[in-house]
Amino acid sequence: MDLKQLLLKDAMIMDLKATTKEDAIEEMVDKYYQVGVIDDKELYKADILKREAQTSTGIGDGIAMPHARDKAVKRATVLFAKSAKGIDYQSLDGQPAYLFFMIAAPDGADNLHLQALAALSSLLINPELVKNLKAAKTADEVQELFDKAMQEKEAKDKADEEKQKAKEAAAASASDDEKKPYVVAVTACPTGIAHTYMAEAALKEQAEKMGVDIKVETNGSEGVKHKLTASEISRADGVIIAADKKVDMPRFDGKHLVNRPVSDGINKAEELINLAVEQKAPVFHSEGGAVEESADSGEKKSLWSKIYADLMNGISNMLPFVVGGGILMAISFLLENSVGAHSQWFLFFNNVGNYAFSFLIPVLAAYIAVSIGDRPALLPGFVGGYMASQATASVVSSKSPAGFIGGLLAGFIAGWVIVFLKRWLKKLPHTLDGLKTILIYPVLGLLLTGAIMYFIVDPVFAVVNAAITHFLESMGTGNAVILGTLLGGMMSIDMGGPFNKAAYTFAIGTFTATHDGALMAAVMVGGMIPPLAIAIATTFWKNKFTDQERQAGLSNYILGLSFITEGAIPFAAGDPLHVIVSSVIGSAIGGGLTQLWGVNVPAPHGGIFVTPLANKPLLYLLAVLIGAVISGVIYGVWKPAKKNN
Repeated sequence: MDLKQLLLKDAMIMDLKATTKEDAIEEMVDKYYQVGVIDDKELYKADILKREAQTSTGIGDGIAMPHARDKAVKRATVLFAKSAKGIDYQSLDGQPAYLFFMIAAPDGADNLHLQALAALSSLLINPELVKNLKAAKTADEVQELFDKAMQEKEAKDKADEEKQKAKEAAAASASDDEKKPYVVAVTACPTGIAHTYMAEAALKEQAEKMGVDIKVETNGSEGVKHKLTASEISRADGVIIAADKKVDMPRFDGKHLVNRPVSDGINKAEELINLAVEQKAPVFHSEGGAVEESADSGEKKSLWSKIYADLMNGISNMLPFVVGGGILMAISFLLENSVGAHSQWFLFFNNVGNYAFSFLIPVLAAYIAVSIGDRPALLPGFVGGYMASQATASVVSSKSPAGFIGGLLAGFIAGWVIVFLKRWLKKLPHTLDGLKTILIYPVLGLLLTGAIMYFIVDPVFAVVNAAITHFLESMGTGNAVILGTLLGGMMSIDMGGPFNKAAYTFAIGTFTATHDGALMAAVMVGGMIPPLAIAIATTFWKNKFTDQERQAGLSNYILGLSFITEGAIPFAAGDPLHVIVSSVIGSAIGGGLTQLWGVNVPAPHGGIFVTPLANKPLLYLLAVLIGAVISGVIYGVWKPAKKNN
């Protein structure tokens, strides 16, 4: 694909008016919408901000490359924008950004689109091109500069390919004293559009300057390219991983390995290559634990962040079973009232929903375990979760299973059992490596996990689960209101983050234990209120919001009614104090009202659209309305009037 087809002249902004990062994103997204590249500004903007939350796309040297790949994009495009004064874009080098490349890729982008985007990204490593772009006055000039740079790059790539073949031939015949240092690398970023290929280009360019041979594997949107072979890894002096997502690590076992963010591959290429060549990086051992990180990873995760990541892996894989099974069961309850409990339609929906629900705890445990101990932990995690879901799966006969809490523990136990086995069996002869995966890990992992569950976890937590269930079923109105208020408020504290997920997980746990949707009503109402409050405030206090914010506010009506709390995130990111405080107040009130009025929603998702399934549909809607109005009024009155530039 010709770069001219990506760099549309109509989509260029040669004089960016914005003075802040948020305004720059808003202005560029608005331009995309005006020229018809995207058909949903809020969806695209939300994905741009989501990417920025991971790490700034201000890569340094005055360049920012915000990018997103989603269904709002109608055609692959790169929006070029210039700021004469520069904008504080929270760039990785702390310097202002002057050149902006907002990359939009369709959700189903073909390889031609992705290859062109990758090529464009790699061109920006060229300082001469960057200098000329800063001086460009017209859109035509920008296109011409990229045309010329692309032609030069294609010629250089061809020459480099020939050089590489010559190097490989020379290396095969050279003595040890004559051989150049050799390094292999992997680059990857979450979206795989820009940083992956910029890091590749930076590492290759720096290696050439240093007289180091290098091969770089890219894990981008179009898949793995230039995949490293076992022989290449074997003869490498060191390995560089410049990635912000998981890559295939066990193949680097025993090699000196530098593990850094992809941004370091772009901005600290020389440092990374020196560490690899001089073998100053730690030796990587794939059997050393579940979280395969180098000691030189640049940033250590806290114990809580690791536990949270493992838990979220289990919950994210469990949610489809929760939503699918829960909604089918809820529909069956609706049918029971109209066609009777012996109708085939009731039995069909109820049974299928129950079948899905029977997998909740095993799937939760299995994927927590996989997050900790990788694939060998799947079997013991799944079985441990199943044992937690069964009332008699322990040495002590009980009418109550260990339940949701027991399943959580089963996942962590199974994962760490496998970590223990990997460390314990590390010194076994390599000839037995094949047996580890197919025999040793499954048998010993299942044996140890099963024993811990059978003799310890299930007997103890069957009692705990029974006590919790009894408390929830016998809970008085006062306690119920307090709990509903707490859970509703938690849904708004971080709008999709740890507090939100903790509240939702607790409600799911009680739902699986009691099949009572009371707390589901509290968290559903609490999660619907923040975007609805934004919508109300932007509707009735228009003078306090920009045109773009008012348009975004309209879409929050739909997002809120659909139980998509994340619709409020762009507003919370720009004004956290006013948005979060007002949202928590309204959500807490809404959640408390559901318990005061005894509202029950036997469906784990769906927002306003599951109202017919509620036992008190009008009161369910009223709790949402009251909470949203309170939050919306607080936010609208409290928010300062927008400044006139």
